[in-house]
Amino acid sequence: MERKRWHTWAKRLFTLLFLILIPLLLFMLARNLDWNEVRQSLFAYKPGSLAIGMGMALCSFLIFASYDLLARTYTGHQLPARQVLPVAFVCYAFNLNFTTWVGGVALRYRLYSRLGLDTPTITRILTLGLLTNWMGYMLLAGSVFALRLVELPANWAVGTGGLQLIGFLLLAIAIGYLLACGLAKKRTWTWREHELTLPSLRLALCQVALGASNWAMMALLIYWLLPDEAFYPSILGILLISCVAGVVAHIPAGLGVLETVFLGLLHGQIGQGSLVAALLAYRTLYYLIPLVLAVITYLVLEKRAKAMRRREKPA
Repeated sequence: MERKRWHTWAKRLFTLLFLILIPLLLFMLARNLDWNEVRQSLFAYKPGSLAIGMGMALCSFLIFASYDLLARTYTGHQLPARQVLPVAFVCYAFNLNFTTWVGGVALRYRLYSRLGLDTPTITRILTLGLLTNWMGYMLLAGSVFALRLVELPANWAVGTGGLQLIGFLLLAIAIGYLLACGLAKKRTWTWREHELTLPSLRLALCQVALGASNWAMMALLIYWLLPDEAFYPSILGILLISCVAGVVAHIPAGLGVLETVFLGLLHGQIGQGSLVAALLAYRTLYYLIPLVLAVITYLVLEKRAKAMRRREKPA
């Protein structure tokens, strides 16, 4: 009990430090920023380039929504893709902007339960989606870090060598998961009263491929919005690092975290004005516009659910 209490307080303290440090670091990095350069960089984007960027963002959302199609195979429920994909899209957009508990969990239970799925099935959909996302992350981040494609500043505590060791560890976890799915004789595991049934190796390979593809597409969007001197593997690695920082900080949409990490790691390599402009464009294309579309989709889904309930009521 005492150990659990200490762990809870340590986690809260760590989160508080992030909440204090992120705005402080942002202020220190941005106080000398030439905002006129940022404005010029934003207006320099051509409509065609932004349209391609929007296509990349929607492609990423489609990949993520496909996690729930894998979960349909995993759980065996019979909802058609035309019902699954809108739900997954709405949940992902809300998840990005309002944290996992709002979009990834609460909204998913609400929408799927209205489509007739029971709680255990929805829990398995959620579990498989989380595994798909993070196993893909581990395989991709492990490869990028192990190959030393991201150079960390010399004053960082971890260092490039430490990041490489983390990469090997992430690769080992991802490969271990695939081996377990392919070779384990015991297929169901229990952890804290929750059961996890290992998928088949074929399904697990699809999980890792989809998860890694989604992260790669997100990085490709940022790379597309940056100047020509940007190096895609480095952008990918920095995005993967910023994601972990965002999860630790528990800040909705990772506001400030993404910007701080990119400004810190690309300082001196890409003009700060161009970098901030690219990140603002990324926020718009990947967060704000999909959120607006998700709100509209959600309202449509709620209207359909009400209509279905009215038809099901006895006369």
